[in-house]
Amino acid sequence: MLLVGAGEVGAKHLAALTGAPGLAVAGVADPAPRTDVPGGVPLFASWRPALKAVTPDLVVVAAPPGTALAAARDAAQAGAAVLVEKPATTDPAALVPRPGDERVFVSFQPHFAPGLDSLLAEPAAVVRAEVLLAVRRDPGYFRGWRRTYAAAGGVLHQQAIHGLALALRLVPGDVEKVDATVAHRRGLAETEDHVTAVITLTSGATVHIDARIDHDGPPVHELVLHLADGRRLDVRGRNLEAGLGEIAAAPTHEALRRAMYAAVLDAADGHPTHPCLFPLTALRRPLEVIDRVYRDARVVRAAHAAAA
Repeated sequence: MLLVGAGEVGAKHLAALTGAPGLAVAGVADPAPRTDVPGGVPLFASWRPALKAVTPDLVVVAAPPGTALAAARDAAQAGAAVLVEKPATTDPAALVPRPGDERVFVSFQPHFAPGLDSLLAEPAAVVRAEVLLAVRRDPGYFRGWRRTYAAAGGVLHQQAIHGLALALRLVPGDVEKVDATVAHRRGLAETEDHVTAVITLTSGATVHIDARIDHDGPPVHELVLHLADGRRLDVRGRNLEAGLGEIAAAPTHEALRRAMYAAVLDAADGHPTHPCLFPLTALRRPLEVIDRVYRDARVVRAAHAAAA
């Protein structure tokens, strides 16, 4: 396995790969790693020479969106199975299918939480989905590539995309109407503090978003699904990791990542694709919805003046 990107997210993958059955880290590609590279593992300044030297079976791309998609596609062209951290790109137009894209999957480890495989394999009739995010991100988090929208996107790309992408896999229809508000009050580079939106789809279903990164309470990222038959399903946890099960029994993030690696390798070997895998081309729809939310939103800034 080759890891592209040795920053905050790359460190999480290195932790998950420790003890992962049948996987060994054969190289790390990063011009300026910010996490310790395991002893004896070659470090490369770029993914291209690393792909030639390592010839990996699996490539995990944990690089910023500006380079992640190019690295993932190069790795797929080299014959590897590829897992790329969300959101891979912030530009939906970049996801026009290319040869090799079928070997690339977007990393949404909470989608492997308990019960979600059955839900995705046989989707229920969802009439209303609620994406709820409440976390605290302070100025120190928004440094480097995260400082600008062009490089990182906004709260919906970086923070709420796990729940939003899952909701959109379960709710049919094209976007008919968006009623959204984006609040910028703390001046954290270009990012926003709070996004609320109601997205009405042509199927009649709605997706409701309440995503904030200025929350002082316990962090939570959940998805509530209201079904046509009156039932309600709650995908719960700090970051959806409990799935449809009990929070106390939620698997660790390392366990979820290991399940994700195994599923990608199985798909690359020709086995049926795991229902929780998120193909690269399927990312286009959530990115288009996110673009529409930001395009149509009312923007509220520190002076509380709204602009269209």
